Order: sequence, then structure tokens, then C-alpha cells
Amino acid sequence: MISTMNIVFAISAVVCIFRVQDVVGGATEEQMWAAGGLMRDVCLPKFPKVTKEIADGIRAGNLPNEKDAKCYVNCILEMMQTMKKGKFLYEASLKQVEILMPDHYKEEYRAGLAKCKDVAVGVKNNCEAAYTIFTCLRGEITKFVFP
Repeated sequence: MISTMNIVFAISAVVCIFRVQDVVGGATEEQMWAAGGLMRDVCLPKFPKVTKEIADGIRAGNLPNEKDAKCYVNCILEMMQTMKKGKFLYEASLKQVEILMPDHYKEEYRAGLAKCKDVAVGVKNNCEAAYTIFTCLRGEITKFVFP
């Protein structure tokens, strides 16, 4: 099981990777995937029914209609600071795009976020809200990236 210290370290590493980019611009693809790997390492153990194979499928856009898979996605989205307690954080998401995404992803991501920002309004369950947002973004963004 991952200890609290490991979680703090992973989150600190993600923040450090991308704080440097505030000065220089968007992250490189390598940095983006490295941060995604850290998020996966934190969230996967929390949902033992989500295997590495299922997580790889989710990365490819195939999100099973199962509670643990939806909650895993919620965990990742919360670590990305794009969701909190079932609410989509549109403005924070736009900031994350500027910090985390390579420049050639940004325009399409901004448009996708704008189209999907209200799709989970009224959804009470955090995991269901994450599923709704994920599904919308996956449909709107052709080069959708998910850890």
C-alpha cells in the first residue's frame, strides 16, 4: 500500500515538474507523461479492481461503466486539479492546460474544455461526474491524453 509520504512525494514531484514550466511555457510530452505516471501510481492502488490493463484501456479512451473505474478517473482528475468533490473546475483546468500541455495540444484542449464544462452539472456522485466529464472530453478532443 502506498504510504502518505509516497503520496506527498508524488504530488510534490508533479508540482515541481510543472512549476519550472511557468517560466518557460508548456511542458514537453515527456514531462506530461512522467507526471501522468506519478498520478497513476497514486490512484491505482486505491482501486484494486482497476488493473494496469484496465488503466491502459482508460488511457486509450475505453472507460468501463464500473464504479471503481469511474472513481479511478475521478482520483486522476482531482490530482490534476480539474475536479473537486464532483465539480468540474473549468478555470483551473484552463490553467493546467497552459502549464501541463505541450503547445500543440492547447487550442483543441481549450475548445474541448469549453464544450464540456457544464456536462456534469447536477450529477451528484463524484465518480459519475468524473465519468461524464471524461466521456465528453474524450469525444471532443481528438488527441485526448489521460494517464
